[in-house]
Order: sequence, then structure tokens, then C-alpha cells
Amino acid sequence: MVEFKKASSELPKNLFETVCAFLNRNGGTILLGVSDEGKALGVEENTAEQLCKDLANLSNNPNKINPSFLLHPSIVEVEGKLLIYVYVPISSQVHKTTDNYFDRSVDGDYVVKGSSKISELYFRKSSNYSENQIYPHLFESDFDEGIVDRVRKLIRINRPNHPWNELDDHEFFQTSGLYRKDIGSGMKGFTLSALLLFGKPEIIGSAIPHYKIDALIKLKDKERYDDRINIRSNLISAYDLLMQFIEKHLPDKFHLEGDQRVSLRDTIFRELIANMLMHREYTNAFPSSLIIYPNRVELINANKAFFSGPITPKDIIPYPKNPNIAQIFTQIGRSEELGTGIKKVFKFSKAYSGSENIEFIDGDVFTSILPLGDLFNDFDSDGFTEKVGEKVGEKVGEKVGENLTPNQTMIIRSLTKNKYLSAKAISEEIGISARKVEENLSKLKKSGVIQRIGPAKGGYWNIIN
Repeated sequence: MVEFKKASSELPKNLFETVCAFLNRNGGTILLGVSDEGKALGVEENTAEQLCKDLANLSNNPNKINPSFLLHPSIVEVEGKLLIYVYVPISSQVHKTTDNYFDRSVDGDYVVKGSSKISELYFRKSSNYSENQIYPHLFESDFDEGIVDRVRKLIRINRPNHPWNELDDHEFFQTSGLYRKDIGSGMKGFTLSALLLFGKPEIIGSAIPHYKIDALIKLKDKERYDDRINIRSNLISAYDLLMQFIEKHLPDKFHLEGDQRVSLRDTIFRELIANMLMHREYTNAFPSSLIIYPNRVELINANKAFFSGPITPKDIIPYPKNPNIAQIFTQIGRSEELGTGIKKVFKFSKAYSGSENIEFIDGDVFTSILPLGDLFNDFDSDGFTEKVGEKVGEKVGEKVGENLTPNQTMIIRSLTKNKYLSAKAISEEIGISARKVEENLSKLKKSGVIQRIGPAKGGYWNIIN
């Protein structure tokens, strides 16, 4: 759905009526600087950037749209004219502007009037998104220690000017849709999305007993597996553990994109893993899994389908299955704007594995299949499990009786890439405090996993094999 609006030097007065209608219906795209007939008129060059800032700030203002929903407008050039592109996804909440609820039909935006019609709007939303289920007895003490601070720090690093950075924690929870009130029942509290993103494993398990994510590699032992992790942690930690599993078992290739050196493996699996976690239907007991075979990687998750069949870059229709979870992943830099992640996988797959025969199959179960081509012939597969992750894990196991924590894994990963990093630089890269980094560096050093070579300034860290 596309809406054209004229906007040479100021935002259209009815802009947020359309934003509200798109949020309440199925989402859509707004192009500012275009006539009703679709002719590019343009936005004045000296005002375009300011209009983008104004639109972003107004979208985060509950007095303009309630609940607020942060938008990210961008400037595009068409036929020599500057236009403002605004993608508005479907929202899991019901929104209003100027105290009116708006919806969308083939004839355009219209005001939803009458309590019965408004109730229908709320019912439609609540039935679509299980992530909005409210848990009135879920509290911040049920979240993993430091996880919220870590997420907020990642947002500040990834988006320094993000309006959420000025909010306290409670305002952040409300604005991001993780804490809400059901106006029908009066119930309020943290939602399923907050539990999944931040919860302690035992708390998640008490609410969703079937919740788990399996990661397996089946190279030699086809009947069972060569290595496996069973993940029951929150989605922020689950992402790290799945990426660690991929780094442990799959080789990397580097690719020049312009003058930037890109890790093909990390770029592709960042999108595949985020997609699996963001769009899973968590009320369904069907388990999520990531399985590495000799010739392919398969990712499977329960799904609330809007479509049935294969998806290609040409026919992607971006429907967020858990918009609040997806929004957090996007803001911390772990996923692209909805729909563009799959396109990126198609873009880089051939350079990574030599094959473009990727499959994304939508249905009650969503399946992603990435072919590996001859990767396991080009690299010594026995060596994959002997990389830094496993060696260090074994070293820590010998010394302190446990494997690396997720934070220690990220620190080792950073030092593997650049052994000259300071604690502050590591902190900024992985999104935990410098004090926590220093504490973990000290533990790793005492355990004999790493050693400091040279002075505090000018020296470097050596990872001991």
C-alpha cells in the first residue's frame, strides 16, 4: 500500500492520519513530495533533512500519535527530485492521533467511530500478536541481570541520536511496547515480548514450558549429531549463542563491498538467525532449530503465516510476526529494516557458497535453507570445531570448571579480530560496561586463557591456544 503526499517545505497536516491508519491496518509506504497522480514534485533541498527529523520526533511524541511509534524517514532522489520515503509497518498496538482512531480502506483513511468498531479494532490486534500477552506478575527482577542496560547501551552505540536514549527505563518499556495496558480489561504489565527478550531462563520456562532452540551439526554422525547446543535463554543471549555456534562450525569468507571488507558468513547468518528469532510464533510448541548439514543449513520455526509458499526477493511482502521484538532487534543493529534482510542473504549467498538456490518457505512452519555448495570440501571440516571458541571453552573448563560466559565469548571474539583493543573499545563494540569488560579480562587472564603482552598502553592481548 502506497500513499502519495505533497510536501515541498512542511509536513502535510493529515500525514499522521495516514501513519495511524497504516499502523492499525497492514502497514504501507508514504512518499512525501509526490502529487496524488504519482508525479514527483520534490521536497525543497534546504528543508528535506529537517522534515525527516521533525517526522521522526513527532512519531515518538504520544501527543501526536498514541501510543508513539518511532519511524525512520529517509531522503531518496527520483527524476532529479528529492522525496522523503517513510515505511510504516503494521503495528501490534492500536494507535490514534488527535484523539481519533484511523483505519484504511481502498478509498483511503477513515475515522473509526463508535465503541463497537473501536473494540473490533482492538480485538483484531490482540488476536494477531501473541507477543502482546500481558503478564501482570512479571517484574524487572525476573529479567537477566544487566540485560536491559546492555540493550539500551547497544541502542546508544548503534543510534546515538535515538529518542529512546532520553527515556528512563519505564518510559523505554512503554514506548517500545514491552509494557502496556489493555483498555478492555484494565490489566497492565510487561508483555510476552519483554519476557522473551529479557527474561531469566527459569522464568521464561515457567510461562512457556515448550520454549527452546536447538542448534546441531550433522557432518559425520548423520543419525544423531556431531555437536549440539540446547538454548533456553532469552532472545538477546540466544542470538549470541547461535552466532557463536555458526562461527565455531562454519568457515568464513571475506568480500569487498566498495572499500569495506565484509564477513560473508556473519552478514548472512546475522539475518537468518535474527529472522528466526524475531518472527517465531512462541505460543506454538513446535521447536525452533538450526541444523548444519554437509551441503546446507536449515533454520525452522513455528510461524503465523500471511502467505503460503516460497518467497523470492521480487515478491517479499514484509509482515512482522512480532513487531515489538523485531523493533528491538533493529534498534540494536542485529537486523535490517523489515524485508531487506532476506534480500541481503540472496545478495551475498553466491559469493559465500557459490549457489543462489536459497529457499525461504512461508507457512505454518517457516523454513530457511541456505546451500553450502563445496564449502566443506574447500575447508578442513575437522578444523571448524577447533577454533578459538572451543579451545578457549576447554581451557576455561579445565581452569575454572565452566565454559565461557556469553560476555567472555564476545570479548574473545573481539580480541581475535583485533588484539590491540582496550577495555573501553571492547565495551563500545559489544555493548557492556567497561567495568564488566575489565572484570572478565581479569578472569580470563587468571584462567590462563589470555595474557597481556607489553604495557597497559601500547601492549596487546594474546589468546593462548
